[in-house]
Amino acid sequence: MNYRTRIVSSLTEIGQAEWDGLVRCQAERNPFLSFAFLHALHESGSATARTGWKPQYLCLWRGKDLCAALPMYLKSHSYGEYVFDWAWADAYRRNGLAYYPKLLSAIPFTPVSGARLLAVDGPSRQALVDALDQLQQDLGVSSTHVLYPPAEQAEQLEQAGFLLRSGVQFHWLNPGYRDFEAFLATLERKKRKNIRAERRKVAEYGIVFQRIPGAQASDADWRFFKRCYDQTYAEHYSTPYLNLDFFLRIGATMPENILLVVAQDRGERIAASLLIHDEETLYGRYWGALRHVPCLHFETAYYQPLEFCIERGIKTFEGGAQGEHKMARGFLPQKTWSAHWLAHPAFADAVQRFLEQEGNGIDAYIDELNEHSPFRSAPPGPYDGQ
Repeated sequence: MNYRTRIVSSLTEIGQAEWDGLVRCQAERNPFLSFAFLHALHESGSATARTGWKPQYLCLWRGKDLCAALPMYLKSHSYGEYVFDWAWADAYRRNGLAYYPKLLSAIPFTPVSGARLLAVDGPSRQALVDALDQLQQDLGVSSTHVLYPPAEQAEQLEQAGFLLRSGVQFHWLNPGYRDFEAFLATLERKKRKNIRAERRKVAEYGIVFQRIPGAQASDADWRFFKRCYDQTYAEHYSTPYLNLDFFLRIGATMPENILLVVAQDRGERIAASLLIHDEETLYGRYWGALRHVPCLHFETAYYQPLEFCIERGIKTFEGGAQGEHKMARGFLPQKTWSAHWLAHPAFADAVQRFLEQEGNGIDAYIDELNEHSPFRSAPPGPYDGQ
């Protein structure tokens, strides 16, 4: 089958209807793959060549139809990825080799699993993998990294010579809870007591919460959220990845996927969290507070979103990267994947040995976590509503 291959540096070269049509064909789609989200990252200047994220989307056409695409970037650093390869880059440097630029397939600044090998059918997906193999050879890059693909796509990349790496995130599952108390009833007594105590502390301070759907979020709401977002980075002596223009863009172009949670103390706004969602999954993204209130983080970034999931019947809440503390709040460990190709044979062998050891450690870590489940008996299953 004949395909026309092209590297696309701007999604405007494809168009929203054609790109989103391809995304809708994917079983593992999410709002972060949408034209609106990715285009906002690029057009706002948040993910561009200037910031070290040069868009290099690998696209395949069959006739006039877009039949496969790989969201990809030529990276000059490893910031904003959440799958850490700094040690690999340092090993290259110490041996007089250039690690950057590298190819990276990921959603910038977003550690969320989802389709990476976007395709309308199996043959097109395989053609995309073959085209990627040719591209990395032609560009002469040190390496290619595909972050957070679903397991099936990770396995397909492994068959193409990539090395697989596993990680852990924590997700909350909703079997159909009637309300927040029904969820608490499934937890061990100590966990249930601690959550109630944390919520009580926030309530006793007089903090009240407003959940603002994206369609109702005003310019002032976004500007306040950006202040909170920036404050989080300032507290960690870091520089924010995303600018106000990005947030205003997604607020305008994908409002149906957005929820802002705002905390107020006697009419004064003091904290906010931003969440992205579709009908099945809620994704915790960013949070920040302008002043400290005990347990405010848990209420703003976890408990209010959990109530939202229960009210809407949303089945999964992905709270973001890392965080064992989430288990005490009903989140369970889930394995994630990334796939890595390194051009240099000796380094590829060394990384393979490292990943084998690391993978064994990840499996043991997940087993240990599961032995300390926060639930009274089995993890959540179908809820009978009683």
